Amino acid sequence: MKRRPQIALLADRRRLHLQDGPIDLIVEAKGKEVDVQAAYRAAARRFTGLLDELCEELGELRRAADPALCTLKGVVARRMHAAVAPFAGDCFITPMAAVAGSVAEEILGAMLCASQLTRAYVNNGGDIALHLCDGEQFTVGLMDRPDGHGLLRTMMIHADDPARGIATSGRHGRSFSLGIADAVTVVARTASQADAAATIIANAVNLHGHPAIVRRPANELQPDSDLGARLVTRAVGELSDHEIEEALEAGNQCARELLGAGLIEGAALRLQGETVVVGARTVEALQSPELHNRALENAMHD
Repeated sequence: MKRRPQIALLADRRRLHLQDGPIDLIVEAKGKEVDVQAAYRAAARRFTGLLDELCEELGELRRAADPALCTLKGVVARRMHAAVAPFAGDCFITPMAAVAGSVAEEILGAMLCASQLTRAYVNNGGDIALHLCDGEQFTVGLMDRPDGHGLLRTMMIHADDPARGIATSGRHGRSFSLGIADAVTVVARTASQADAAATIIANAVNLHGHPAIVRRPANELQPDSDLGARLVTRAVGELSDHEIEEALEAGNQCARELLGAGLIEGAALRLQGETVVVGARTVEALQSPELHNRALENAMHD
């Protein structure tokens, strides 16, 4: 029996809200009214039962990914595995590292199969799948931490950019992090790829053995965590400028390797007030209160 998710238009009547358990999506489409409505119906149909599909393979999804073999059956589950497979040979990572981006991609794909849209996005808690036709663009507000503490920069993605996925990871986010980054935002060709890469880069921003960093076994905090007994970051004390630079440089090196390998299009790394940007010609600093307010308004509307 399929679950009965919450499906409703938001108060602005432009955006669709889809919620089922931990999955919480904001969807917006642009095009002819008949096409927008068809897209929203398709999104609702595909969303219904999607969480159940993932739960059927949850045990396998929580196990370390095999870089060369995928035994998962579901479309979204296999997409999750494909997104993390490039990293699985070098480090521990499970398909769950790409769940939010993969779900966003699936819903967007259903919408595009149902109608012709000029612009659309599916935002799954900050992990975003995009569709942009010629002349369209999308403004993303980059926060200084994944739980939305404050806006730092905007990232403008244009139709002629290859990126169609955005994801943010860090120790303040919904999932545990092995690193100490406040936030790492990644743009990639797909949302699932961005999701997996953001996890990897956020883990790389680190200072191993530092006394100001509090870590706990993941399974003590969440018994069914896919990270098991691995130590996750719970608090980070004040760091010196040199220590912040060292931790960010470790993440910067990781991000540059992924950029060179074609796995990401760019990234912004944030730690205790300092930011490092890799690639992403679309990242623009907010340099004035007027620009800050305009970017925030656009990000909220987008």
